[in-house]
Amino acid sequence: MATGQKLMRAIRVFEFGGPEVLKLQSDVVVPVPKEHQVLIKVHACGVNPVETYIRSGTHLIKPTLPYTPGTDVAGVIEATGDEVSAFKKGDRVFSSRTISGAYAEYALAADHTVYPLPGNLDFKQGAAIGIPYFTAFRALLHSARVKAGQSVLVHGASGGVGLAACQIARAYGLNVLGTAGTEEGQKIVLQNGAHEVFNHREVNYIDKIKKSVGEKGIDVIIEMLANVNLSNDLNLLSFGGKVIVVGSRGPIEINPRATMTKESSITGITLFASTKEEFQQFAAALQAGMEIGWLKPVVGSQYPLEKVAQAHEDIIRGSRPPGKMVLLL
Repeated sequence: MATGQKLMRAIRVFEFGGPEVLKLQSDVVVPVPKEHQVLIKVHACGVNPVETYIRSGTHLIKPTLPYTPGTDVAGVIEATGDEVSAFKKGDRVFSSRTISGAYAEYALAADHTVYPLPGNLDFKQGAAIGIPYFTAFRALLHSARVKAGQSVLVHGASGGVGLAACQIARAYGLNVLGTAGTEEGQKIVLQNGAHEVFNHREVNYIDKIKKSVGEKGIDVIIEMLANVNLSNDLNLLSFGGKVIVVGSRGPIEINPRATMTKESSITGITLFASTKEEFQQFAAALQAGMEIGWLKPVVGSQYPLEKVAQAHEDIIRGSRPPGKMVLLL
């Protein structure tokens, strides 16, 4: 190792597997930003379910080993590449697409994937914006093409993406229904944009939703656990209704006839399919939400970097409070 290189703590993955493959190392070289890159001193980073699938080796995305997991960070600009003009050292920022990984004291990012973090949001909230809000926006506005006055059910609304979807849908004039599995979760869903909330642990909650929406059904369902809920979703839809699949953890059997009679559709989404232009469009809308005040990330579980394995276990088991899971540095 060359002398003069700055070192940092970072989580490194040398082999795909369970949470135990997440290794904290203290001798990782701090990356140096090139032309259109910035180096961010990370104060907090988001933990997303997709990172557990990538770590396990079961996701389509398979990074070259070893790697540092994560994409969402919030912190302060430490250094900039020669071609960067939009940011300077000391600026408060968040990023949704780090190059070098998020679970580290410093993260490298392309300047077009970095955004100013307003003073009314702290770093933990900044780390909760990335994947949750960009995914929710893509699901609602890009894939479902929602319109004011339509109804939307956020099926699993108390997590990071779910709460983001509730806030965005309410801001865009939709009638918002959400589900959660705890009393605390239901309360937070109502506080963050939902007009009505249902307990998806109750045996008859689908009947309660049907009674609430009446014969017309629901225009759009944002689905977080399709392997459990998809069949019910198809029966809840309106004519021409859409299910947008954001999350699924296995197979499910459905009756395709349910899509025929209503001419409904099922669309899967992944944020990683977004183009540079789409990210810029999403970011512009979300920046407006921060300025106006409807974008308010709810932070849930918080872990120090050395407890990352526990965080990965908890995010999949679901044994966590409502809101976005973050690591603190």
